[in-house]
Parts: sequence; structure tokens; C-alpha cells
Amino acid sequence: MKKLINAPDTVLAQSLDGFAAAHADIVALGAEYKFVRRRELRPGKVALISGGGSGHEPLHAGFVGRGMLDAACPGQVFTSPTPDQMVAAVEAVESGSGCLFIVKNYEGDVMNFQMAADLAGKEVATVVTDDDVAVEASTWSTGRRGVAGTLIVEKIVGAAAEAGSSLPQLKTLGENVNRQTRSMGVALTSCTVPAAGVPTFSLGEDEMEMGVGIHGESGRRRVALAPADAIADEMVGAIVKDLAPDKGAEALLLVNGFGGTPAMELYLMVHSALRVLRGNGIRVSRFLTGNYVTSLEMAGCSITVCVLDDALRQWWDAPVHTAALRWGV
Repeated sequence: MKKLINAPDTVLAQSLDGFAAAHADIVALGAEYKFVRRRELRPGKVALISGGGSGHEPLHAGFVGRGMLDAACPGQVFTSPTPDQMVAAVEAVESGSGCLFIVKNYEGDVMNFQMAADLAGKEVATVVTDDDVAVEASTWSTGRRGVAGTLIVEKIVGAAAEAGSSLPQLKTLGENVNRQTRSMGVALTSCTVPAAGVPTFSLGEDEMEMGVGIHGESGRRRVALAPADAIADEMVGAIVKDLAPDKGAEALLLVNGFGGTPAMELYLMVHSALRVLRGNGIRVSRFLTGNYVTSLEMAGCSITVCVLDDALRQWWDAPVHTAALRWGV
């Protein structure tokens, strides 16, 4: 294992210290590394809190700031944060208008965030993201996984919260965005969790994992490595089939790297995905390309499509100022 670390058991704390120092104008670190919060809170707005296992950076701490999250709770690598972390975050950022949890659909995350909602002593609502089309709900214990579409939910709901929307309005909006969003991923290599020291799985030089999860979970099948256009055909085809947008629909396209794929290849995948979407009569008006929901150093990418209407486009375009997303400010 070759990683820029001191020891596996200090990776998270030392990474969070570095993150908080590098972005001290935007974020502050909670006591005992329980959460990262927005440095300048806005009294009276609904507080948005998300979180999950570390190793997916910049998700979620990189999206804490103006126009997005008020706090993020980092668990150990690929491990859910504990309920006391979310309770501490609520106490730090909730200011009387309630709190919305945005939770990826993994059993540990859903269970621990629900326990935190029960313990928080505040008005808490929850949006669960489940945008991954790679696995059918009937074959995954808690239903479809929440993956890169979570970023889109956090951005759109964050903009509406910044504008003063109420907790019920934000919950409804988040659930609507989730319904309009689908993702699928492909892995070219495994990743290595520092505490394990060995790759999570192995792939031959001529193999790829189609439909991989963001923790290295198996996907639809292991297949021979194929050209980018063929990969996009399958991934975008599955998304479009499941999403079933109207002809002429407007969409946001997110091509997300898993941590080990260069930007040149990600933009090539944008080109390939656009070909498929346009062939299905879908008009892409908004783009986001880069490493946003990663799986440590895994090579590969995910493709996410979100069908937009006038309101969702407005919220997506609204100003945001976080460590990982910044425009309009």
C-alpha cells in the first residue's frame, strides 16, 4: 500500500485538520472531529446536515458553506458517522427553524441518522437519496444506493434553504430532486482502505466492474474493458430507461470521477454521454465534471442525469461558496 499517510488510525483526524486550516474562511471543525460546520451561520434558516463515511471527498465536508450544507459529519473510511456526531451538529447549527438531514441510502447511514433525529430534541426532517440504477431495489437490502446524485440534492436544496424556504418545503424539494435524478458507475481499478492495506477487490488488466458502488460494492457484472462510447451506451442507456424523461427534456449532466481518473478522460466521457443523451432527445443545459463523490483512489467514473425544470435550474444556478463548489459569488 502506497499512500500519503502517517498511520491508518490518524488519517481522518489529520485530514480534517488540514481541510479546516486550508478553508478556514468557510468552515470550522467541531469538537472531537464530530462535524465540520459552516463558519458563518445564518440565524433563522433551516439547517442542512449531511454526512457519511470518509473516503468520498469532497463529499460531504467540501460542500459545507454558503448555499449548500451547514454541517457535515464524517465517519471513518467507508463507515457511517455515529448518532452523537449528528446530534452535536444539530446543536451547533440549528437556530430555531428546524433541520433537514440529507442521507445516502445505506443501512448504517439511515439507521444512525434516524437515531440522531430521535435524540436531537429539535424538529428534524430527512431526505434519503437513492439514485443508483445499477442495483435493483429488490436485490439490495435497503433499496437503491445513494451515490453522486446526493451532491445535486445538496446543492439545489441548499440554495432554497439559503433563500428562506421552510423545512416542509425543503423536504418536498429534496425528494423531488431525488426522483428526477439517476446515476450509474464503472470501476477500472479497486481502491485500498488504509486500515485494510490491500485492495478491496481485484480486476484484471482487461476487466472493469460495471455498476460499481462508491465503496467498491459489486455492480451489475464484471466485463471486458470496452471503449468509452460503449461504456456510456450502457450507463446512460440504463439511466434513461429508468428515468424515462419526456422527449425534449432539459437535464443536468454530472460526470464524476472516483478519484483515480484524469480530467482528460472525464471530459471524454462527457462527450460520450452527450451523444447518448442527445440521441434520446434530451437537451443538456448544465454540466458538472470532476472528482466530487470519490472512492479513495479508484479509477473509473459515474454518470448522473438530473431532469430540470425552471425552478430546479434556478436553484442549481444560485450562488454557492464551499471548498469544492463555488460560483455566482
